[in-house]
Formats: sequence, C-alpha cells, structure tokens
Amino acid sequence: MEELQQTVSQQDQLRETTQQTQAGETTQQTQAGETTQQTQAGETTQQTQANTPDAQPSHDNQAAEPLIRIENLRKSFGDLEVLKDINFEVMPGEVVSIIGASGSGKSTLLRCINLLEVPDSGHVWFHGSDLAGERTNVNELRESIGMVFQSFNLFNNKNVLDNCTLAPVTLKKCSKAEAEERGRRHLTAVGLADFIDAPATSLSGGQKQRVAIARALCMEPEIMLFDEPTSALDPEIVGEVLNVMRDLAAEGMTMVVVTHEMEFARSVSDRVVFMDAGVIAEQGSPEDIFGNPREPRTREFLARYLGE
Repeated sequence: MEELQQTVSQQDQLRETTQQTQAGETTQQTQAGETTQQTQAGETTQQTQANTPDAQPSHDNQAAEPLIRIENLRKSFGDLEVLKDINFEVMPGEVVSIIGASGSGKSTLLRCINLLEVPDSGHVWFHGSDLAGERTNVNELRESIGMVFQSFNLFNNKNVLDNCTLAPVTLKKCSKAEAEERGRRHLTAVGLADFIDAPATSLSGGQKQRVAIARALCMEPEIMLFDEPTSALDPEIVGEVLNVMRDLAAEGMTMVVVTHEMEFARSVSDRVVFMDAGVIAEQGSPEDIFGNPREPRTREFLARYLGE
C-alpha cells in the first residue's frame, strides 16, 4: 500500500513539474514575443522617423556616397608634373566649377576622370569602381560619363539627328526608333528642334556646341564633364551654351565644369575649385571663393580675372 501511495505521489509531482515547465516555457515565449514585438515596434519607429522629412539632411547628397572620388592623383607629361597628389570628390547632383589660370591642370584633371588621360598614379573611383583597375570595364563605365569638349567634334558628313543617334545605337544597342526619340527630345531641350535634319556643317559654333551637349545627353549619363565649352565661341553666342548648362544644373544633373566664365561659376555652382600649378589651392562655396578667398594666389587670380 505504501509503495502504491509513493508511486501515486511521484506521478503527481511529475505532473506538477511538467505543468510548471510548460507554464515557464509559455511565459518565456510570451516574454520573447513581447520583446520581439517591442523590437519590431522600435525598428518601425526608427524607420518612420528616418523617413520623416524633418529627419532628413538639408541636402540629399549629404547622405549619399560620392559619385566621383579621386585619390592621390598624379600625372606628368615628360618632366612636367601637371597634377600633384590631387584629392577630390563630386557628390550626386552637385555642380562643381574648376577655375584657374591656363596650365594649372584643370583640363588634365577633367580628362583623367574618364581616363582620356591615364594617371601615372592614384585612383579615380566612379560608383565605387576604380577606373584604373585592371578588371574594370572602362568603356562600359565611360558610357555613364558624358563629356563636352572645347571643340565640337561633330561628324560633318551626318545631319544633326544622326550625330545624336550614332553612339546610343552603336554602344548602348538602342533601337533606331528609341535613339531618334532621345535625340529629338534632347535637341528640342537645347533649342534646336528646327535643326534636327540640318547638315552639321550648316550650324553656327553655338549651335554645334549645343548639338554636342544633346549628343552627350543621349547616352543618358549620370555625370556631365564640360571642358571649357565656351572657349571657342564668339562672345555673342556664349550665352546660348551657358543657358543650356544652367538648365541642366536646375534639373539636377551632376556636372564638373572647367570654365573661365566666372559669372557662371559664381551663380550656378554648388562648389568652386581653384587650381594653381597642378594642385587644388582652395575650394569652397561660390560665396567663399568669390567673396572671401583665403589664399593669396586665389585673390590674385580673381583680382586679375574680374578686373578688381
């Protein structure tokens, strides 16, 4: 009898232990669930706060990675060192004007960005890819970097529209219809809708440069490089090209502009870079560079250029 009672008692204890264990697991699961819900709620709150306009930086590009990053760039032609340890970044949507005396390295720096000039050392990063890297498909990346030169480089044996459609069809493998749609759209945007079928040889210098801009835009680039685009133009038609560039800046196109047009640099740029003797001597906002330059060489250059 006593053995039977002990057996019953042990069974009762076992049931109690099992119930307590199950209750404990249930409690833990409940607590874990509550913790998970709290964590998820916290993450949701953080995400909501992050997506709230008031929580965003005042400029979108402050939170972005640089579109272009140049590190320790050097370039020489023979014994002449043209670029000396250049470090430089361009953010998405930023308009950067590079100013300086002739021979200061401005155009060489610009041409190094898409490897039209190959640096002797250093790095040019575009979207995190080193353009100088052995495994980098330079031609593919270069399709996203538009460039407008001092000379127009149009195909004189083609009309205006054909000049704009050749690269998209050949390099981007666009259909002819799509390329022509792009060409007409961009030519209209630069004010040349009436010249779409005109021979390239019939255009004025300003018109040719606007075709060159439209042609570059037809490749749908992420950044536009301008190498003194108005230097070969008569003063009376410089404004035609500058107005197109102002419109591009207003639309949010990322632009790096080598220019001697100081008023353009002052009024359109987000940042102005002053180069001297192969180095970046000073950079800052247009207000700082034109209104209160720190470096004596910058002040000397601007005084001579602006006639102050």
